[in-house]
Amino acid sequence: MPSFLQAKSGGGEAEVTRAASSDFGGETIERDIEAPEIFKATEAGLWDGRPSLGGVWVAHPDVDEPGRVIIRNEQNGKFVIGALFRRERQSPGPRLQVSSDAAAALGMLAGQPNNLNVVALKREEVAPAPEPMAEPVAMEGTMPAAPDVVEGALDPVVSGAAAAIETAALAPSKPEAAPAAAPKPVVAAPAPAKPSKLSKPFIQIGIFSVEQNANNTATAMRQAGMVPTVKKHNSNGKVFWRVVVGPAQDKPELSALLTKIKDTGFTDAYAVSN
Repeated sequence: MPSFLQAKSGGGEAEVTRAASSDFGGETIERDIEAPEIFKATEAGLWDGRPSLGGVWVAHPDVDEPGRVIIRNEQNGKFVIGALFRRERQSPGPRLQVSSDAAAALGMLAGQPNNLNVVALKREEVAPAPEPMAEPVAMEGTMPAAPDVVEGALDPVVSGAAAAIETAALAPSKPEAAPAAAPKPVVAAPAPAKPSKLSKPFIQIGIFSVEQNANNTATAMRQAGMVPTVKKHNSNGKVFWRVVVGPAQDKPELSALLTKIKDTGFTDAYAVSN
């Protein structure tokens, strides 16, 4: 992760949702949930003060396979989502080794151990709840338009007599002197993106708890010649922002895009449905 990102957040459960197309039709929701059966450690962690590559990560000698984890600093309540690696060499001191970017996000100082809670994350797919039916739209009446047009929501009509009284109260005393309302400019809708045949045509750069960090990442992608999108989400009362690039139209384009993104420093980027 580039050095301009200084994500900070506090507390909360790790449950990140995103829409995905099901292989059997319809739409499902992908959620990142905590999986302590894969890996969990609550112990002291240390950043040695040296800059480290690879973005946000922790390393531990008991790790079997690399994965994604949520890292909580139990001393100040801050947390961040990052990568988990196996630590090959064990030096004196805490077994949890923390990267410089992770330490910055967690509010850790160099050479000072902090009690950390590290739990693995895994993805699950669930069907979304059915959306409520839309409210019926009132049909446009045949009453001639008033000389002075006022924009705003119409109150529901209780009866014919009430509507007549309200119309008489709102009518201007001299309609012939009222200026005509200026027509609103028509803004053309953006052309829809060409649909991709891939089930996961986008590449997720990262998940950020600070909106400015997400915007900085999107700016870096644009400067590298890519087209990023910042998406705002809310899960369990926690707001976060995802940065994705795409969509790619085929597998060669997706592979080339992923290689280009990793060359910019986002080595934990991966393909997602949207």
